[in-house]
Amino acid sequence: CTGRIFHQAVVSTQSTGDWELQVEIEFSQISKLHLSYPEKDITNLVECGTLEHYDKRYDRITTKAERPLQISNRLFHYVSTTDDPIIRELVKEGHVFATDSILATIMTCPRSYYSWDIIIQRVGSRLFLDKRDDSDFDLLTVNETANELPASEGGSNSLNKLSLEATFINQNFSQQCLKREQKHFKRPNPFLNDEDDNEPSSVAYRYRKIPLAGPGEPYTLICRTEVDAVTTNASGEEQLMNIKALNEWDLKAGASEWRQKLDTQRGDILTTEMKNNKCKLAKWTVSSILAGADLLKFGYVTRSMPRSSGESIGHSILGTQQFYPKQFAAQISLDMNNAWGILRVIVDKCMQLKDGKYVLYKEPSKGVLRIYKVPLNTFEEDNE
Repeated sequence: CTGRIFHQAVVSTQSTGDWELQVEIEFSQISKLHLSYPEKDITNLVECGTLEHYDKRYDRITTKAERPLQISNRLFHYVSTTDDPIIRELVKEGHVFATDSILATIMTCPRSYYSWDIIIQRVGSRLFLDKRDDSDFDLLTVNETANELPASEGGSNSLNKLSLEATFINQNFSQQCLKREQKHFKRPNPFLNDEDDNEPSSVAYRYRKIPLAGPGEPYTLICRTEVDAVTTNASGEEQLMNIKALNEWDLKAGASEWRQKLDTQRGDILTTEMKNNKCKLAKWTVSSILAGADLLKFGYVTRSMPRSSGESIGHSILGTQQFYPKQFAAQISLDMNNAWGILRVIVDKCMQLKDGKYVLYKEPSKGVLRIYKVPLNTFEEDNE
């Protein structure tokens, strides 16, 4: 990590004496892998949920006509693979089962700096990839690949609080910029509960069957992917869209650089975001490609400083920008053939393991992945 200021290595989980190391993979071993991927061979097995239409008025927002970010009380579901009832329905359809966020974490792992872990269960000829219930897996990272990383503790700009803030902004922005026109899929959202008081967020789940070819035995991947919204193009054709937010948090002397430069120097601001958040941007892009989303929409959100000491920090939307996911992948130098090659190698390593429970662990601040065999009750005791 030459030239980087790192305050403290944050560990996602802690190995114990009964963890047995099975596999170790250095990023240098997988950075040149290549697996051509025939997108035409993907099939949608199940589509469910309800999408709302993107409100194109948000494309007209500028720094001189900004909008306050509104707090939404909508429900967001972060259900892991083996807790998904539709995954259980599809268990005979494939060999490897995961969500788009889990796959995106693996496929972009050479860009990651912070620690993370994924639970792997080998059951006969099948692999189930899960996140831990009590992990920070679904929280967004902030400035993970910047030269100077956020401090792990202290104030509103600490590592954890910035992650919470970025996740909060993303959730709220993704719902605020929608119209209430709905597109219903054949099946309802599988995670809705009659006892929920709040309405669900706009989301569609696409369960996709993806062939994993390559050297060795072919495998079939079943992946739950997500789409945030729907829109129409100039020809009136529907397009699926994922909506994300980039957020400015490091205000110099209380002043927003984005407010000064976004309208005239947007390219420079995006380039800085690509440098400081290249892992997060790559994960968003991979997830969008896995889902078959036509568009990837970014909102630029900054802090609105409180007028008095008793007020909390607010946020303002300063503008939006839209990309085609595959073109954006090229813009951020994300080689999807390499990403598929990385996934194939991890699957191959796991398929060589005996039945049981394992943890795929990314070392903090090191370019190393390790797979540990762990007791079957690992992590479950914490929830009792």
